[in-house]
Amino acid sequence: MTMFSILVLLWMSQVVSCYDDTSFVAAVYEHAVMWTSIPGQPPTRQEAIDFMKQNLDVYKEQTREAKRQGADIIVFPEDGIHGFQSRENQYFYLETIPDPEKIVWNPCDDPDRFNDTPVQQNLSCMAKESDIYVVANFGDKQFCDSSEDSSCPNDGRYQFNTDVVFDNEGTIVARYHKEHLFMTELQFNRPPSVEFITFLTPFGKFGVFTCFDVLFRDPAVALVEDYGVDTIVFPTAWMDVLPLFVSVEFHQAWAMGMGVNFLSSNTHVLDRRMTGSTISTPSGAVSYYHDMNSTEGRLLVAEIPIKPMKNAFTSAELPITEHDTQFVSDLFGDPFTFVELGKESDYVIVCQNDLCCSLNYTKSGISSEIYAFGAFDDLHTNEGQYYLQICALVKCANSSRDTCGQPTNDAQTTFSHLHLAGNFKFPHVFPEVLTSGIDLAVGEWEYIDGTIFSTSGISKPLLSAALFGRVYERDDGTFKHASGAKEVCPYLPLLLTLFSIYLIGTVGTN
Repeated sequence: MTMFSILVLLWMSQVVSCYDDTSFVAAVYEHAVMWTSIPGQPPTRQEAIDFMKQNLDVYKEQTREAKRQGADIIVFPEDGIHGFQSRENQYFYLETIPDPEKIVWNPCDDPDRFNDTPVQQNLSCMAKESDIYVVANFGDKQFCDSSEDSSCPNDGRYQFNTDVVFDNEGTIVARYHKEHLFMTELQFNRPPSVEFITFLTPFGKFGVFTCFDVLFRDPAVALVEDYGVDTIVFPTAWMDVLPLFVSVEFHQAWAMGMGVNFLSSNTHVLDRRMTGSTISTPSGAVSYYHDMNSTEGRLLVAEIPIKPMKNAFTSAELPITEHDTQFVSDLFGDPFTFVELGKESDYVIVCQNDLCCSLNYTKSGISSEIYAFGAFDDLHTNEGQYYLQICALVKCANSSRDTCGQPTNDAQTTFSHLHLAGNFKFPHVFPEVLTSGIDLAVGEWEYIDGTIFSTSGISKPLLSAALFGRVYERDDGTFKHASGAKEVCPYLPLLLTLFSIYLIGTVGTN
């Protein structure tokens, strides 16, 4: 055997040892997006391209760095290339993105096949040059004719919030149009129907959706339960809302609740409360970043399993309980039924409608801090409509009960024992734990059999711990609790009484 052959075999053995069939290396980049937007003053197409190139130059640098650290795939955030625009301005940042299920196209190899596609060409070449899968979000335009399409917008085009996936050779392998647009996303249109987009790689089956989609069944849950994906790629422009809707807290919870890997890449825009990216598995966040002080972006790289282990879900059997001391307080527009944790150690149960929640705890801290344990089982209608069942332990914002559920990021009380459960009758429950400083307390608590527990204690002061349940079947708002049935027709008893009197009178006269 020649020396050259020996060197080739040694090199091949190194490649095999660095990549096996059980794990892969994922990267997400939280990007401090650069953009300009003046409503009513749209840019020229060239000005829009120049602005986007500033962001694409950062993407290229971070893609190279991710590959240097061994990454197989990198995910970039929602709106990270063009920023936040009005509908009129957004048009100049858009490209027509072909459907990869119908057209096979490598923009880097064949840049002239379609006109005016500099963003796709840049992203394709990044993927090819670094030999890495690239997931990016930007705008897709698809022209329409109102004489043929009754849903065609007045300006004659659909504008879609779009995720595009390039394989490691630069070919477009997936395109997803965001289904659930947030309230302020007036620059974009919903697609004609929900899109369930997956793509296969040498390191597992992936699904893709965007930001607000995560709160709904389709396409998010369906990709896991109906399409069998192992990993979700998730571009987002997530605005933090304490105590239960903090980016890293919720994204870790979704990975744990659904039993998949979750690669979330957030935009970094502090004046919009946008920060927080994670690489999470069903065991929790392997790597995460959240910083409301730095103006810089951050690259996360971590090795995670190709086939994550899913957690089993069971529901606790709890008696329906009412407390003389229970009270109602608002949490993100929802009236939670709370009980105050007045003792250093206790076991409490709190109920609302059909949901009962239990908490076994031991805490220590300053007496002026109030913690409350609450339940919510009803339709949420603030900034969207969706049905929630939540068991939540929260640190109140101050010494008044009225502030239980209000945002606070400061605490001094620690919990040396925590066991939180609920009698959920639906399987989609997501576990959350958040400590002071927006820390996830990774490794200090577990989620097993539908229960959050920590036997050795959580070292940092606790802000919140919750089982965040979604009941997708009730999102349309038609469900009524049995205890509330009397409210459907409050005069029914009176009408029945009058009708009975009428019948008696009628019988008496015959």
